[in-house]
Amino acid sequence: MNRNHIVREVARSLADRTEAERAVRETFSAITAALKNGEKVVISGFGTFTVRLRAARQCRNPKTGETVVTGPRRTLRFKASKTLLQ
Repeated sequence: MNRNHIVREVARSLADRTEAERAVRETFSAITAALKNGEKVVISGFGTFTVRLRAARQCRNPKTGETVVTGPRRTLRFKASKTLLQ
């Protein structure tokens, strides 16, 4: 399922595709903004999104065998709710 499918499903309830598209866009924007600010996003019955900091680590270039250090980075984690897993 992609964004257009979600808009189509929401439009069935709202009976207006442009309103549905705006609602979906605003929902994703709010989730994205919260995650960028380091907040946890909990959607009851669906799951929890969190951002974690991944430490710097050493990697190896498979082509040259050279060791390369990658910097720390933020990663997104999702934990599904029990309702979703049933």
